[in-house]
Amino acid sequence: MEYRRMGDHIVARLDKGEEIIQQLRLLCQAEGVQLAAVRALGAVGDFTVGVFKTAEKKYYSNSFRGDYEIVSLTGTVTTQQGNFYAHLHMSAGDAAGRVFGGHLNSAVVSATCEMVLTLLPGRVERVFNDGVGLNLMSFE
Repeated sequence: MEYRRMGDHIVARLDKGEEIIQQLRLLCQAEGVQLAAVRALGAVGDFTVGVFKTAEKKYYSNSFRGDYEIVSLTGTVTTQQGNFYAHLHMSAGDAAGRVFGGHLNSAVVSATCEMVLTLLPGRVERVFNDGVGLNLMSFE
């Protein structure tokens, strides 16, 4: 991964074989990022996305291998107990134009991934909500 910080933005290039969430974590730790909006595109060869079933309070995952273009990768960086926390969703399309997506669990870059972080001042903590079954943003 290579990146450049420009004011309240960081532009990064992730390279073949790098896992997206892991690289985002390393970038945010290196730059002290505690709150940001994330956007990205590129290509992945192996990714897992999930869907949260609210009635069960449980994620169900789907894994994909092959050649996929990232149609959209968007999300937020916040903190939980002061540590890095990313909430990302990704959609990726195959050669037939079918698109698969959901909550991003992992994705390995197959060619490149171009990512832009918009840095926001302050910090927003995540707190587990029993009623929903998720780590929600807390503004207390």
